[in-house]
Amino acid sequence: MNLFQDTLSMPREVMRRDRVFDFMIPADNPRLDISHNTILYLEDVSVSFDGFKAINDLNLYIDAGELRCIIGPNGAGKTTMMDIITGKTRPDTGTVYFGQRIDLLTLSEPEIANQGIGRKFQKPTVFENQSVLCNLELSMAGDKRVWPTFTARLSGEQRDRIGEVLESIGLTTERDLRAGALSHGQKQWLEIGMLLMQNPKLLLVDEPVAGMTHQEMDRTAELLRSLAGERSVVVVEHDMDFVRSIANRVTVLHQGSVLAEGSMEQVQNDPRVVEVYLGGDAC
Repeated sequence: MNLFQDTLSMPREVMRRDRVFDFMIPADNPRLDISHNTILYLEDVSVSFDGFKAINDLNLYIDAGELRCIIGPNGAGKTTMMDIITGKTRPDTGTVYFGQRIDLLTLSEPEIANQGIGRKFQKPTVFENQSVLCNLELSMAGDKRVWPTFTARLSGEQRDRIGEVLESIGLTTERDLRAGALSHGQKQWLEIGMLLMQNPKLLLVDEPVAGMTHQEMDRTAELLRSLAGERSVVVVEHDMDFVRSIANRVTVLHQGSVLAEGSMEQVQNDPRVVEVYLGGDAC
């Protein structure tokens, strides 16, 4: 086997930029490379705050197109993990790659967003005095300088894209409604729609069903399942019934590290998870 074949046969854990052929990688603005079917690599990542190790030698891999649920108690490191991925927090040690080539630790928060990573926080943030349609239009990917934004006119393709997103998030009939008049669940869907207008390849969603009715939770589960495939979706959630309804693969964080990983049934029956969470539903 030659060197090139040997490299391609490596397991995904070691197929990163610093372990392949650097001369094959563009020096600037590298494109997302998911040729090994992994869109996100966190390897040996640690970060401490005032002596407290929030993330401790974390290794996490997210596949292209998958829907992954992350669970764990408060203090497990879930929010810090998302902060690291999006550039809000820099780890003390470790590497974080988006696909094979994009080193996220060298990029700013806006640069990371422009590479195709979107994040939805627990509390929805929408332009409440603007219509649902305007919220989506303002969130559209493109030149955001003042003059281009002021003079922009929607193309037919852009209008079609907005229509597709409205249908995806279930707000077609509310398109002209002021966003502030939406229900809590509808605001959550609108914010997801605003992220979709940026065409992200990886979507990080933090506790999407907090405060929702059961009907809204069911609709949110349907929405998140529909988004996976074309993009990767990582959901951090405490509601175990909701996690069961959407999860193919679950990662359990504890004290800043991966405690267990697998199907919901596998992690619930893992003795370590049972011991830590007193039966699992305490997550």
